[in-house]
Amino acid sequence: MSTEPYTPLLHIVLYQPEIPYNTGSVGRTCVAVGAKLWLVRPLGFKVDDYHLRRAGLDYWQYLNWQVVDDWQQLLEHLPRERFWYFTKFATRAVSDAEFAPGDVLVFGRESQGLPEAIRNSAPERCLRLACRPQVRSLNLSNSVAVACYEAMGQWRRGGVDVPLPD
Repeated sequence: MSTEPYTPLLHIVLYQPEIPYNTGSVGRTCVAVGAKLWLVRPLGFKVDDYHLRRAGLDYWQYLNWQVVDDWQQLLEHLPRERFWYFTKFATRAVSDAEFAPGDVLVFGRESQGLPEAIRNSAPERCLRLACRPQVRSLNLSNSVAVACYEAMGQWRRGGVDVPLPD
């Protein structure tokens, strides 16, 4: 885990991620925007995996991150009312959400997405990224980047001064 002392602007949750390259790229995005990365086990790789660190390049040392054993343990750490669930099954567009600093953006496994039970726990907080019908979904790391920058763009357009960590 990182010892970076900043307060996260966002919390990014990867629920049971499978591909180390994606997680490494998400970690890099988290460093860029000042988000904390949460990984919910089981993981499809070891956290010391070469590919994970390679995708995060030399930024991993600056990443504020934590691994939790399961979904319930994650819920003990973060306020559930701040969760936004990203899923191809949502009818609400990401641009229709009103993000606030400290929100929790939750993304599912690359192969299966978020479980139905999680999606159904708060369907009004489920969001989707627009894709043409020829594409099932965007790559996980791309989805995280789009969502993070949508949130930050909303804040800036709304006049919120969003400081990025040094």
